[in-house]
Amino acid sequence: MELELRHLRVLCAIADAGSVGRAASELGYSQPAMSTQLRRIERHFGKALFERKISGVELTQYGVGVLAQARDVLARADAIGRGPAESVSRTRRPLRLAATNSPVLSGMVVRLRSRLPDLALTVSSVYPSSEIVQLLEDGEVDAAIAADYPGLELWHSPAVAHRGIVTEPSFVALPSNHRLKHCLEVGLADLAEDAWFVTPDDGAGWPGVFYAACESAGFTPAAVHEFLGDQLQLQNMIAEGLGVSIVQATLRPVPGVLIKPLTGTPLWCRYVLAWRRASPADEIADTLVSSATAAYRALIAQSPHLRRWASRTWSVTGPQVAVRPDRGPLRHRRGPANGEDRQGS
Repeated sequence: MELELRHLRVLCAIADAGSVGRAASELGYSQPAMSTQLRRIERHFGKALFERKISGVELTQYGVGVLAQARDVLARADAIGRGPAESVSRTRRPLRLAATNSPVLSGMVVRLRSRLPDLALTVSSVYPSSEIVQLLEDGEVDAAIAADYPGLELWHSPAVAHRGIVTEPSFVALPSNHRLKHCLEVGLADLAEDAWFVTPDDGAGWPGVFYAACESAGFTPAAVHEFLGDQLQLQNMIAEGLGVSIVQATLRPVPGVLIKPLTGTPLWCRYVLAWRRASPADEIADTLVSSATAAYRALIAQSPHLRRWASRTWSVTGPQVAVRPDRGPLRHRRGPANGEDRQGS
C-alpha cells in the first residue's frame, strides 16, 4: 500500500490511546478494522511499531522513531494552505502553562512540543492549586495542571474549563531497611511512631486530608518535618532513615527507598488540566488533555509498584487500571463529588 496521512493519524491515535480499541472508538472505526489497518501499516514498514500486551499496546523502539516523524509530517501538512500572516501568527502563538507538583508535567510538555511545534510554550511552577485557579481567572496563564482531593474539589468560574487527568492513590515512601519493608501494603496506623515529611498547605486540602486520615487511623503523627523541595532530595533523606512521606503513586524510587501502597487506600489525589476558554488554550484543549493522559500512561508503565497494587486491587493486569479519568467539578468545597461539571467540562 501507499502510505497516506490517514495512516499516520491512525498511528498517532493508537499511541495516544494506548489501545487499538480505544483509538478505534475515538476515530469512529470498529476495532477489527483498526487492527487490520495497523497490520497493513506495519507490513509497509516491515517492522512492528507496537508491542501487544493484555492491557493494550506500547510503542516499540522503532515505533517511537516512526511516530515522531509521523507527528512532524502531520504538523507540516496542517500548515499547508495557510497564508503568510497566519503562519507567522501561529509561529508566535504563545501558551502560558502553570503546574503544581505533578508527575505528568514533563511528559506532557514533551508531547505538546512534538504535536504542536509552532507553539511558544512557557512553563511556570506554582505550588498552591488555589493560586493556579486564580491565575487562570485573572488571565495570567492560559492553561494549568492543578491538584485536588475527593470531596475537596476546586471551584472555578465559567471562564475556565477543565478535565480530570487522573485520580490516583497516594502511596508511602519508606527507607529500604524499614521494619515494614516486607509488607505488600502498609497500614497508616503502623507508621504512627515514624517521623513524617509533609509538604505545606497547597490551598486545595493538603495536608488537611493527610491529618484527617491519620486521625481516622487513631493517631497524630509523632514528628513532622515540613518539606517543599525536589523529589530527589526528599528521597535521599528518606533513604537515610530520617522519616517517611506520602508520595505520588508513580514516583520512581532511588536506591535505599521503597514505595508501598497504604492499606485501604485512605488517600487519593486528582490531577486536573484546566484552561481559559478565551485564549489559545481553548483551541488546543484536546491536544493538552491527550498529551497529559498519554504522559500519565507512560508513568504507569514505569511504576511496577503501582501496577502490582492495581492488579491486586482490581484483579486486572495492566497499567490502565490505575488511570481513573475524572470529569468531576473543579471546585473547592466539602462533601462528596457530585459528578459532571456542566460549566467546566
